[in-house]
This record gives sequence, structure tokens and C-alpha cells, in this order.
Amino acid sequence: MKELIEIFISFFKVSSVTFGGGYAMLPILQREIVEKKAWIAEEKIIDYYAISQGLPGIIAINVAIFIGKERKGILGGIAGALGIAGPCLLIITFIAAFLSNFQDNPIVRNAFGGIAVCVSALILNSVIGLWKKAIVDRIGILIFIAVLMGMLVLEISPIVLIIAGAIFGVASKKLLGGEAK
Repeated sequence: MKELIEIFISFFKVSSVTFGGGYAMLPILQREIVEKKAWIAEEKIIDYYAISQGLPGIIAINVAIFIGKERKGILGGIAGALGIAGPCLLIITFIAAFLSNFQDNPIVRNAFGGIAVCVSALILNSVIGLWKKAIVDRIGILIFIAVLMGMLVLEISPIVLIIAGAIFGVASKKLLGGEAK
């Protein structure tokens, strides 16, 4: 029970200080879960992000479920999901109760403008970190370019692109030999 509470509190803390969704949460989650608590390896959290991108639902909650489940089974997954969702529910409830007072306030609009810039920097930091760990060879660059073009030009569903990337990664290992990095 103690570890379930610790999972809940850890994800609650991460979610409490994160604006901008799952991608902005990645550096904070890495610091708390990977570096501070050493619950999982950094490579595994990147895998969870990749898988969560193609699943229905909120990326941050999916990642919290994966990590919680790995730590303490299904109850750990539930604790992670509740922890990550808790602050959002509290903040949304508070804002909804007083929305008419907030939406036209120039201070609030300016604060959210500043938060958006900060979140962009956090997301860029996550992208750079993911790039360094995922794009390690020519096959990685080829997959990256194909997926980017698939999204931007052809507007292919992320689920299809993730499945195609997985198939291409396995096929390239079989055809070219060696371990895909």
C-alpha cells in the first residue's frame, strides 16, 4: 500500500507543476521517475511515450499507467493514472467555477501566453532528448523522414505511422542483420 501511495504522490507532484500536456511533462517525469526514483530506465520511458502516442487517450495518463503497472501491477497503474489526472481535475474544476472571472482578465491571458512559450521550450528539450536517443543510425533517419512526410504531406494517422515504423524497424533488422538501436 505504501508503494501505491508513493506512485500516486509522485505522479501528482509531476502533474502539479506541468503545463502543456504529456510532451512538456517528459523532462519533469524523467527527472522524478528516472533520475530521482530510478523506477525505470530512460530508454523505457521513451518507449512508453512512443506507444502512448498511438493509443487512445491522454499521453501522460497512458505513460503513468505503464510506469505504475511496471512498479506495482494493475493497482500501480491505477495509482499512476489517478495521480497524474488529479491536479488537472482540481485545476479545471476551479477554473470552471470561476471561468467568467478569468477569461477576460489580461493578467491571466498574459500569464498563459508566457506559459505557452515556456511549454514550447520544454517540448523542444524533449524532442532533442528523444532525437539523441532514437535517431542513432541511417535507418533511424530514414524512418524519421518517412514518418515526418507521412504526417505533414500525406496526413497519415499516427497509429498507422507507429505500426509502420515498428514493422520497418523489425524488417530492417532481419534484412540488414544486427540489432536496431
